[in-house]
Amino acid sequence: MNEERIEEQRKNPFFEQYNTPHDTVPFEKIRLEDFEEAFMEGIRRDDEQIEKTINNPDKPTFDNTIINVDEDKDGYYDLLSRVSTVFFNLLSAETNDEMDALAQKLQPILTKHANDVRLNKRLFERIKAVHMHHRKLTPEEKRLLDNCYDGFVRSGALLDDEGKEKLRKLTEEASMLSLQFSQNLLKENKAYTLHITDEQQLDGLPDTAREAAAVAAKERNLEGWVFTLDFPSYSPFMTYSTCRELRKQMYMARNTVCTHENTENNLEICKRLVNLRREIAQLLGFKTYAEYVLKNRMAGNARNVYKLLDDLIDAYKPTAVKEVSDIEKLAKKTEGKDFKVMPWDFSYYSHKLQLKKFNIDSEMLRPYFELSKVIQGVFGLANRLYGITFKENKDIQVYHPDVKAYEVFDKDGSYLAVFYADFHPRKGKQGGAWMTEYQGQWIDRKGENVRPHVSVVMNLTKPTDEKPALLTLGEVETFLHEFGHSLHGMFANTRFESLSGTNVWWDFVELPSQFMENFSVEKEFLRTFAFHYQTGEPLPDELIDRIVKSRNFMAAYACLRQVSFGLLDMAYYTKKETFDEDIIPFEKKAWKKAMVTEQLPDTCMTVQFSHIMAGGYAAGYYSYKWAEVLDADAFSVFKKHGIFNQETAQSFRDNILSKGGTEHPMTLYKRFKGSEPTIDALLKRNGIKKPSNKKK
Repeated sequence: MNEERIEEQRKNPFFEQYNTPHDTVPFEKIRLEDFEEAFMEGIRRDDEQIEKTINNPDKPTFDNTIINVDEDKDGYYDLLSRVSTVFFNLLSAETNDEMDALAQKLQPILTKHANDVRLNKRLFERIKAVHMHHRKLTPEEKRLLDNCYDGFVRSGALLDDEGKEKLRKLTEEASMLSLQFSQNLLKENKAYTLHITDEQQLDGLPDTAREAAAVAAKERNLEGWVFTLDFPSYSPFMTYSTCRELRKQMYMARNTVCTHENTENNLEICKRLVNLRREIAQLLGFKTYAEYVLKNRMAGNARNVYKLLDDLIDAYKPTAVKEVSDIEKLAKKTEGKDFKVMPWDFSYYSHKLQLKKFNIDSEMLRPYFELSKVIQGVFGLANRLYGITFKENKDIQVYHPDVKAYEVFDKDGSYLAVFYADFHPRKGKQGGAWMTEYQGQWIDRKGENVRPHVSVVMNLTKPTDEKPALLTLGEVETFLHEFGHSLHGMFANTRFESLSGTNVWWDFVELPSQFMENFSVEKEFLRTFAFHYQTGEPLPDELIDRIVKSRNFMAAYACLRQVSFGLLDMAYYTKKETFDEDIIPFEKKAWKKAMVTEQLPDTCMTVQFSHIMAGGYAAGYYSYKWAEVLDADAFSVFKKHGIFNQETAQSFRDNILSKGGTEHPMTLYKRFKGSEPTIDALLKRNGIKKPSNKKK
């Protein structure tokens, strides 16, 4: 009876003040059924707020219209934003079948609500009135007003009733298909395992890979060893296994996911998503989806994107061809002149060539990259650059035992942010790595600076029964990359949340993250944390020298791989007519000019290319290379003045990291650097000669 009474008194945690450290999410209190109830109430409150705004008899102003629409969180907090943030973050990091089913149920409801807001004629009339006639605004207020007006226009506010109805249907279908794409990909990736019971089939694999595979088998109540398509399992297998047939099996499993004749097939979903986005763009008055997207990007138009990609092909392809040729020569020398290098051989022989040329590989370095020491190193870097400190707080609730929560303090000792770090792969977690937020930063009407709660989610090597989590250098780079995004979030210092932190144009957002990767091969940084996990001995200088010398190993090949993804993305989203080609052959043709290895007819990237199908990078994947030009250029300033120079770091913080989207990205960049970026620093960093300006 008492239990029933307690249950009756229980309140949905989303409806109350959290009463947790820094108002962090009370994960331990939240139940699955809380989400739907909070979503429905959040929509109701949203509708109520909008009705208040449009029925306000006073003349529309920036304060009574734009702020109400965009940022009003005083008192009647934004419940819909609160529950959406938690639900969709967990859907990527810690989902299950019940959450997936709930997402399928809620997605059309949420898309309909978003359309109801953006297509509300009376609301847009007020916004339009403010856009045309307003008081003198600060630059940040003007940016918010322009973004708000433009956001409504780009969401169909200027369409007639028939156009609005059509847009509703297109966006609702696209929303559902993006969700289905992600769920299919997660299920397919997690469904595959390579189960080995014969120890001879582990030949060539390092102890770390064997131990991790034994743990994976044990978790599944199996004897022997289990390998999965999660990167910390897949990559070492492809790099070290001497069993070519099993490498082929793993490669084909990973590169044919979501192409099989089953319910997780993404081929038709991708085709339909491409067409839906084209139709949406054309309905809004653009020729292509790329034109629609690039209007609000630094690149500006497809011509500039293709110029960047073509310039990179011209600069890097000769070196990439030689890199591949060197691998093929080594393979033939090892296996015989008739041996043909296949895609499942590439990592294996690439590793052998790296050993031969530089006497270095990732396994040599693992003992020096123990996760807890890497965390200390990354936090120490932030302290040395910006003076901030991190303190783990176990009173802050987390959504999985793998997650650690930290309080972050500024150099003056004041509270700056909450930082969550989620390190290892698991069943309900998408692959890859990303940064997200559970609370953004803004300054409320009372003047309080509401500080952010940021999170990085990764899939790094797990600890085993015998060893702690020992990372590769590539995984250290991944950590630094996502940590760079998190600094962008933690240093946010703007009035409006929609302009704070990482809320910038998408070909600028990768600058802070890719900038941080530069430190991974800097001797001064490595010496701060790279100690052998057993002996405590520092990473030897001689090994650091080999890391530095080998940093450009296969750099041209890696560049062209990224360029090929950019070409594929643009090929889909520059379509003016209905896309009705078969995905797989279209893909091969789209990226052909960036390819330097043979393409297999059955493999497919598109069906697992989350960035451009479900992750917001459609017509924007080039951003990684665009930002790489920026990050190399920016890091050259640090190299000039010293990589730990605090004045340079403070300028980077003040002019870029804290400004969010309050000004045009190039304005911010030039304020830091003093000039626009050039490709020269990137070419120099990668050891590539600047190409001559030959005519094509």
